[in-house]
Amino acid sequence: MNRTLPNGLSISTEVAEALHERRPVVALESTLLSHGLPPGRNLEVAHRLERTVRDAGAVPATIAVLDGTALIGLSQSELDRVCAPDAGLEKLSLRDIGPAIGLGRSGATTVASTSALAHTAGIGVFATGGLGGVHLPAPGAAVTWDVSADLGVLARVGTLVVCSGVKSVLDIAATLEVLETNSVPVLGYRTDEFPAFYRRSSGFSVPLRVDDPAAVAAAVAAHRAVADSGVLLANPIPAEAEMAADLHDRLLAEGLELLRSRGVRGQDVTPVLLEHFHEGSGGVSLDANEALVLANARLGAETAVELCAS
Repeated sequence: MNRTLPNGLSISTEVAEALHERRPVVALESTLLSHGLPPGRNLEVAHRLERTVRDAGAVPATIAVLDGTALIGLSQSELDRVCAPDAGLEKLSLRDIGPAIGLGRSGATTVASTSALAHTAGIGVFATGGLGGVHLPAPGAAVTWDVSADLGVLARVGTLVVCSGVKSVLDIAATLEVLETNSVPVLGYRTDEFPAFYRRSSGFSVPLRVDDPAAVAAAVAAHRAVADSGVLLANPIPAEAEMAADLHDRLLAEGLELLRSRGVRGQDVTPVLLEHFHEGSGGVSLDANEALVLANARLGAETAVELCAS
């Protein structure tokens, strides 16, 4: 039976027991499952993600909001519902969580909302695919005010977010600048360059390199002693799964033109771009997405184990 908390969160028994016993737990988002992968494959990846976390010695906590309750750790039936073709789940950032709970709605959690809900539940590590960032200015505009809520949450919530950088459609230089301004450490895992999701390098450097989970845990623990902000661990996509540069660049150019022609902005940018990559790559982008998120789940779990041991 789940333990329902006064603030509208429900933590599964397995996750609650692990937290009580100070065992490692890794949060996983649900937007990837409901909006980022096709039906069938999304449930398969959901199972693989949770199995990967378990195999590395931690407890998985997939997060979603169903019928007005923020669930920290999903049962099989809840996971089936999130991945169902006709689930119709809304995409919930942090600003949407309170209204969704108050109005009894259902939705999948983004990086921002998953980070915040995990932190509220006492989970310090969250593994995902890619981070949101600063969008490039619209044609004719000098600057953009389109900045992902992911960055603001990282500035305020002390979660370790393990991801494969940001997508190359974003303004990566500005994204890194916002993270620096908000005192969010950016660690490159076995790399000196900040990754760009499908590609191992964006061409921008990372401030600090770490080469094993113990070093990550040491840096995170020390940061938490002096600051309240989160930490970003940038883990490049496995080399064997990296998308070829020519294919990536062609799809990106086409995708940017598609966004311009349709006038797509804000939270609609990523779904449109992902769909174009999925359709135009013949499945390569789906394989890449799966490979990188599984690698991040494994690294997140290994780091969570080290944090609990320290």
